[in-house]
Amino acid sequence: MKNKFILFIAVLFAMVACDPSEFDDINVDPRQVKEAPTRTLLTFSLQQLPFTTWNSPIRNVAGYGTEYMALYSQHLAEGPYPGSSLYNVRNLSWTAWYTGPLYNLQTIINLNNEDSKLADLGNGSKDNQIAVARILKAYYFWFLTDIYGDIPYSEALKGNEILQPKYDSQESIYTDLFKELKEAQAMIKEDEAGVTGDILLGGDMAAWKRFANTTRLFMSLRLMKKDPGKAQAEMTAALTDGVIESNAQNITHQFIGGDPNNWNPWYENYSNDNRNDYALSATLGNYMLGTKDPRVFVYGEVLNGSEIKPLAYGSSAAKNIPGIYSRIGASLQADNTEVPIFTYAQVQFVKAEAVHRGFSIPVEGSAAELYNSAIKASWEFWGVYDEAKFNEFIADPKVAYTSGDAGLERIISQKWVHQYLNGFESWTDWRRTGYPVLAPAPDAVDTRGIPRRMGYPSNAKALNEKGYTEAVARQGADDNYTRVWWDVQ
Repeated sequence: MKNKFILFIAVLFAMVACDPSEFDDINVDPRQVKEAPTRTLLTFSLQQLPFTTWNSPIRNVAGYGTEYMALYSQHLAEGPYPGSSLYNVRNLSWTAWYTGPLYNLQTIINLNNEDSKLADLGNGSKDNQIAVARILKAYYFWFLTDIYGDIPYSEALKGNEILQPKYDSQESIYTDLFKELKEAQAMIKEDEAGVTGDILLGGDMAAWKRFANTTRLFMSLRLMKKDPGKAQAEMTAALTDGVIESNAQNITHQFIGGDPNNWNPWYENYSNDNRNDYALSATLGNYMLGTKDPRVFVYGEVLNGSEIKPLAYGSSAAKNIPGIYSRIGASLQADNTEVPIFTYAQVQFVKAEAVHRGFSIPVEGSAAELYNSAIKASWEFWGVYDEAKFNEFIADPKVAYTSGDAGLERIISQKWVHQYLNGFESWTDWRRTGYPVLAPAPDAVDTRGIPRRMGYPSNAKALNEKGYTEAVARQGADDNYTRVWWDVQ
């Protein structure tokens, strides 16, 4: 017993004699990264990008799952567990977007402005790093404001400096985003080192200019009814600065097969998790089958060797899907699918709509020519182009371009077809034009029909009551049917 007491005293004295600073790293996990170079921050920010236009369920990451947009646009229908297609999603978290890609992009800008070693030339030239971060940051804010309307913007991403940022009006956000994108693309130096960690464009700075300008082009669409003069001016500026002008310049994201952190979420859903919640919607599928559109065999799973069987949209009755209804096409649910962010076909549809509406913009061709060019580019993109079948298709009375409202409906409807699974853009087109004509879900939980915005996160008021209350007073009730700023009758 005496020996044990002596040993205890010896250990106690040894601990007291030690410098406390020697224990600073005892609870530090050496596997955790405390700092990251800007190239790593850029890679992470780009990993989330496809979920803005490739609307799919994402497991365990609240906010990144955007399948509801593909359901609102009626590209998809639900089978065993109807929910989003009945409009039961009232509020959606935005935390993952703010604390993930947006915060990382702001950090890239900050590190470069501080001349940090984490932003040295190995990550790309200073101007190019900042420009790309500004472009992507603007893109993500554009995505969020089009979903919610007024959001934290000018005071956001400032950490402990501002814990309760104000909600900026969507109009002021749009004004600043146009400026940011214009300045950022002009900031790019093609003769300097391109950005590294760029899993989207491989450091091609000319392509980043097109990304910024194509974003501006799409933004200008939202203003066609709200402010036609500004819409035309911004569209002209974007086209002049240079947008995507061929399928060779399409901006796509390549998922990595075999990598659970980077594979196609539709593969995760169907093959890895063995879920079969979604199928090609009858709204889209029957429309395509009615025009003998070969893209339907890409969009939908082929059953019994040659059949496409769409699922009726908006029913509350649970239905089993496998082998009965066409899930999304086999190539689109592969683990390594390459998915569109921006495409040439979309750009041609934008031009066709603008010319159809009588806008004076720097493009060549009539609305009909631009419309046909857009469909051709789409067929080429989806790998189904055949000249004879294409010429027959665009001559079909149900497809052929015409004047007036019917012509606008044809343009937007064919754009809707091309943008399969891009519910963000298709839902937005429907909100701003009313096309394609979509009937609300028969068993919708709200008789007001297809939602026009997403409600703020359920904890938004508790976390920032002043900002939230001011936004609701300015914008309108925080529900799914208050229209965002540009969404006018």
